[in-house]
Amino acid sequence: MFTGIITDIGEILDLRQEGDLRARIGTRHDPAGIEIGASIACDGLCLTVIATGTDTNARNWFEVQISAETVDSSNLGRKVWRPGRRVNLERALKVGDELGGHIVSGHVDGVAEITAMRDEGASTRVTLKVPPALAGFIAPKGSVALNGTSLTVNEVKGDSFGVNLIPHTRSVTTWGDAKVGDAVNLEIDTLARYVARMSEWSASLR
Repeated sequence: MFTGIITDIGEILDLRQEGDLRARIGTRHDPAGIEIGASIACDGLCLTVIATGTDTNARNWFEVQISAETVDSSNLGRKVWRPGRRVNLERALKVGDELGGHIVSGHVDGVAEITAMRDEGASTRVTLKVPPALAGFIAPKGSVALNGTSLTVNEVKGDSFGVNLIPHTRSVTTWGDAKVGDAVNLEIDTLARYVARMSEWSASLR
């Protein structure tokens, strides 16, 4: 479980296909403090650590395996990950940690596309288009996780919605690299998912 508050910006160091996709990700986190089997959200994807270490350039790293299902349901299916790409990282929530964002599972629901960006004062307004099947789960003033970052929805219009990025968010996440046309991992709010499921189940009993 995560909160959508990014704790590090990692870097893709290596990608290779070994049945599943295997990625080595550079991090500022001390590998001695990362247990094998731990969960780390990487651009919003909850992935399991299978190896850790430090390379000859003194870069700390961890490795994860990524299933075909995860690739297909995320922006990895568009081959956006490549060596050198920066990714948002968040360690799993611990009991007693501050819940600064919202409850995030790390199970990406689909891919949104950035369709517009404009400055509003010191902040940046970003408009994204979502798959029609997910549009109904997004509500004004509700929460979404975009590339693992907890953000508040400003407005919704059809299958598009907007969020506002303050300078701090852009500086401590990869949102400082964002541009129109980017494919972004989207996780809808967990509460919205269960409310929709309960409504569907109730309707089936009538």
